[in-house]
Amino acid sequence: MTSLTIGRRTLALEAAAIRRAEERLDGRFEEAVALLRQASGRVIVSGVGKSGLIARKIAATLTSTGTPANFLHPVDSLHGDLGLVGRDDVAILLSKSGESEEMLGLMANLRRLGVPIIGLLGAIDSTMGRSASVVLDASVTEEACPLDLAPTTSTAVALALGDALAVALLDLRGFSAADFGALHPGGTLGRRLLLRVRDVMLPPGGTVTADTGVREVMVALAHHRGLAVVLEQGRVAGVFTAGDLTRLVEHDPEFMERSARAIMTRTPHATAPDAMAAAVTGEMERLGIMAMPVVSEQGTLEGVVHLHDLLRAGAV
Repeated sequence: MTSLTIGRRTLALEAAAIRRAEERLDGRFEEAVALLRQASGRVIVSGVGKSGLIARKIAATLTSTGTPANFLHPVDSLHGDLGLVGRDDVAILLSKSGESEEMLGLMANLRRLGVPIIGLLGAIDSTMGRSASVVLDASVTEEACPLDLAPTTSTAVALALGDALAVALLDLRGFSAADFGALHPGGTLGRRLLLRVRDVMLPPGGTVTADTGVREVMVALAHHRGLAVVLEQGRVAGVFTAGDLTRLVEHDPEFMERSARAIMTRTPHATAPDAMAAAVTGEMERLGIMAMPVVSEQGTLEGVVHLHDLLRAGAV
């Protein structure tokens, strides 16, 4: 077989195994989610070998989505690290065979502490399967490895089940994008999730009244980057843009005689100061507009936000 054929075969085997795991999902999954949600302590995730690496990733995913979790190496747990386990915790244990000596030792100690155990197991009719509080079936018919030895398909299924648990918990707890951003304050992702319109907007400027003539509106456009905001009694009544001016010149030979009231766009697209900058960036790109007034709940003008400023600030 060629490398391309092997690559496609590997992906096909792993995808099929995950689909079968999805088909097997039943009420036990809901029981597992309930155990995780009800626990007042932490989630202890453990596995040995390749399962241990997957367990580390599951613990990281849970922690980053609002469910505090720790990875516990089964061997280290027998040499002092069991001290991080509390009676209010719940455990997720990963094993393909369900008969690993190290995992059985950890399981015995967790049971002694009264910690509920969720097993992500490749063999549900195993010693671990019979001892766990809830078992999720992570079995596979074959590994993608041609020798059917190296954990490949089995680790993919275990990882997918761990993701399913984390996402179900995230949804049940109402974990929001803002919550995610608070836990990821560093780097581009953190900036994108934490950045608000108020952090990027310019102070109110370029305002005119509804009775302002076109000549003055054009001056406001030139001085305020192509957006004039029309105010009536202190509230935003409309906007006039450089694009509006172009269309006016082309289609209205008497446009210089008009007032802002006659040429403005009424009920313009606007945003709020606390809106997520990334969401507003996407909206402006979809609408094809370059600037937007920032309006308070009372309808007063708080500022103006420009697409270029949003992009420059990393709100993408």
